[in-house]
Amino acid sequence: MESLGTKLSSVETNANVTVEALVQLLRGRPYDEIRKRMYDNPPGSPWWTACKIELEIRNAERTASSSTETSRVLDKMKVCTEQLNTSTDKFHQATQEMTSLLKSTNDSFRRMEIATYIIIANTIVQLFYVSFYFFAHR
Repeated sequence: MESLGTKLSSVETNANVTVEALVQLLRGRPYDEIRKRMYDNPPGSPWWTACKIELEIRNAERTASSSTETSRVLDKMKVCTEQLNTSTDKFHQATQEMTSLLKSTNDSFRRMEIATYIIIANTIVQLFYVSFYFFAHR
């Protein structure tokens, strides 16, 4: 019995070594070629197992790369959001300043309008006074 177990572990070890060698062989091959080779071999065969392992390794590498890129993009978005908040605050402050300037300008125009009415009224009163004075002395 023990010799049968030893033979099985030896066969498994040889299969593992074969699969590792095949994975190394597939390392530089294109993705499509690996998938084709995987589908050409029956499940559980050394080629099929090596192709599956290589595809899983590549998918894990892509996932890690995507996670890294996502993290970088999120960091950039965070910086942009902070800059946008700062710009928005500055814009809001500038808008409030412009609003206050427009209100003060509006108040100045109202005072100028009142002053103009007073000048016109004063001019009319002066004209009446001059005309009454002129007609009174004639």
